[in-house]
Amino acid sequence: MSLDLDALYIDLHRNPELSFQEHRTAGVISATLDELGIEHTTGVGGTGVVAVLRGNADGPVVYLRADTDGLPVLEQTGLDYASTAHGLDPHGLDVPVMHACGHDMHVTCLLGALERLVAQRDEWAGTVVALFQPAEEFGAGARAMLDDGLLERFPRPDVVLGQHVTPLPAGIVGVRPGTQMAASDGITVTLHGRGGHGSRPHSTIDPIVMAAATVMRLQTVVSREVDPRDVAVVTVGAIHAGLKNNIIPAEATLELSLRYPTDELREHVLDSVTRIVNAEALASGATEAPTITTLHTLPATINDADATARTVAAFQRAFGDDQVVDPGMFTGSEDVSWFARDADVPLVYWFWGGTDQHAYAVAKAAGTLDSDIPTNHSAMFAPVMHPTIERGVDALVVAAREWLE
Repeated sequence: MSLDLDALYIDLHRNPELSFQEHRTAGVISATLDELGIEHTTGVGGTGVVAVLRGNADGPVVYLRADTDGLPVLEQTGLDYASTAHGLDPHGLDVPVMHACGHDMHVTCLLGALERLVAQRDEWAGTVVALFQPAEEFGAGARAMLDDGLLERFPRPDVVLGQHVTPLPAGIVGVRPGTQMAASDGITVTLHGRGGHGSRPHSTIDPIVMAAATVMRLQTVVSREVDPRDVAVVTVGAIHAGLKNNIIPAEATLELSLRYPTDELREHVLDSVTRIVNAEALASGATEAPTITTLHTLPATINDADATARTVAAFQRAFGDDQVVDPGMFTGSEDVSWFARDADVPLVYWFWGGTDQHAYAVAKAAGTLDSDIPTNHSAMFAPVMHPTIERGVDALVVAAREWLE
């Protein structure tokens, strides 16, 4: 029996599901694991799946992780297998759903790697625990699996390995020791005003004007309060206020995404954001202080130096030195490190390319990578299937075998 990874990927791409709603996806994963004869448990952390594969003797325990959820994005790739799926977001709104971050590729490659590790079982010792994790886009899936007793119910790891497809040229592997991805906080700010008729603004405290002033002032946190040698991001990703043009609402809500590489910079940025939000409300005459709610907190994704050096050496032997690069720190964030942090073991998390090599080379030569090469979370993001699938499978197998005695 041999898995048709192309068909598997196309099926997953056509049928994405939102965070903690990955029921069909979990079913596809479970059915594929049954085909491979791998013992597994469903429903871990809600919609997570955990597979356990044992080698020919006792040895190290290696965690391999793939995330499974899609995003509320309307796909515009034009692919004949493009998603037309819809789902209900946490607010109960019907939204389009797309695998705009490549998690369909992550699942496909981990299942392909498990197939190969089954075939090679006589050659390695130890245990592979494959984590098919839900709700990475919420920053909550890893925590949910751990809180559901992952480390108590299944073998504890000696190392945690994972990967993410990105707009690097297909075939390239990017990994570095230290901070690979930034820490982040998701924050909701509710600004309290006083509503009224649009013709009588003087009798109101307009939260929309308050929100506009707050958004503009928040742009100065990074540009004027963070050392230019440091990396930080303050993004206001959503504003919600009002229902009609002649009604001034009572409230406005801002949704913020904050990113930073260190705990010290996190504290500084959070203090600045809090100060500005409260000061702009006071300047607008608000009689009630803003409500600031943290939706999630993700730690920095930090690769263990020694474990990364060992894994990079294995990649270089397998793929060649020119195929393994240091991609720099990414300001995106991940929850994969919770597995390593809770287990107190090394983490190695790498990126691999999914962009057509010729298209990448042309855009790089023209200086148009940012505009011509779609990135994760874009409605146009879709990795080329080949050699992305092959390299994703190979990378997981090479890394796992390096640690399996």
